Amino acid sequence: MPPRHIDVAERRARLAVRHRLTPATRTDDVVAIADAMAGLHSTDPVTVHLSAAARMLHPRLPAVDEALYEHRTLVRHHAMRRTLWVFGRELARAAHHSSTVTLLGRQRTLLLDAVTAAGLAPDPERWVAAASEEILAVLADKGPLSARELGTLVPNLAVPITIGTGRQAAVLSAHTRVLLVLGFEGRVLRARPTGTWINGQYRWAAAHAWSPEFTEPLDPSEAAATVARAWLRAFGPGTRTDLQWWTGWTVATTKRALADVGAVEVELGEGPGYVLPDDVDPAPPAEPSVALLPGLDPSTMGWKQRDFHLDPAHGPLLFDRNGNGGPTIWVDGRIVGGWVQRVDGTIAVRVLEDIGAERHAEVESKAHELEQLLGGVRFTPRFPAPLQAELRT
Repeated sequence: MPPRHIDVAERRARLAVRHRLTPATRTDDVVAIADAMAGLHSTDPVTVHLSAAARMLHPRLPAVDEALYEHRTLVRHHAMRRTLWVFGRELARAAHHSSTVTLLGRQRTLLLDAVTAAGLAPDPERWVAAASEEILAVLADKGPLSARELGTLVPNLAVPITIGTGRQAAVLSAHTRVLLVLGFEGRVLRARPTGTWINGQYRWAAAHAWSPEFTEPLDPSEAAATVARAWLRAFGPGTRTDLQWWTGWTVATTKRALADVGAVEVELGEGPGYVLPDDVDPAPPAEPSVALLPGLDPSTMGWKQRDFHLDPAHGPLLFDRNGNGGPTIWVDGRIVGGWVQRVDGTIAVRVLEDIGAERHAEVESKAHELEQLLGGVRFTPRFPAPLQAELRT
């Protein structure tokens, strides 16, 4: 029997429902939102809060901080493609063991080379091990601490080192780089930011104290299967290329993970795609939906091949040169435009295709709701696309 064909209309309906963009699927449970999206992008700290708010029944910005820092039911951690994410506990652990650990070797080598070049010790491995234990002891006793606060408590480690070479070289304090490597090892985690929720500098905590479940061991293949299952549940159907790009895995790891979850092949416009074994049947149509999503939102960044929800002609306006998606307007499971917050706090929108007067009014209403939610907060997307620059003026 040939694979079932899933057309663009069904893919958009699946996206709108599973990404909680339709009114009936919204929830105030921010952990459920993060899990539904297989994690929220956190490279830009604004993304996490606005991605969650766009999917909440009663949008409330403090809800994310409460889950991250009070209940600790969400975890912020480097994972797929060296991107910073916010996950539910189980997926955070799986992402670490399937993706973060594969990035550790490169980060450790950079640190060891820098320690050697700075002449800090004849045995850089021993120096890094001793520095790591000293930092962990201080965090266990006095943490969470910012890198600056930690530097005052371990002044012997707050010495300059140079990471990288040539034009990519950067000078920083050794203890901050040790912290980063400890993060890739899963021994420290990011805690509260040093400023408000739009700030990207964080305090650090010992992982075993901050989130004991996170530190439990997990087989890498089992971890990869957990991540692949979460991605297929959120983004399926998608191609193997999509999954490999999203995770940053090798071809072999991607193939094995798809096999381990029993992924079923379906036919898409761009070729073979995959869904979970219990997700083959046709999905019903979705109710109408309108949403304003922030830059780097998972709905925008979840696939490498996006033609089913993004007109290729809009890409140059809505993505920067490195492929980072800016703030977008979504109608019925597809991107139709973009938006930006101006310096006076107003939300300026531009719709790039005909959606009709009624839907355009809904977009304007969503923009007003976002203005009210943000109040006096002003922010600039970390990776603005060309359209944001145009709208800002």
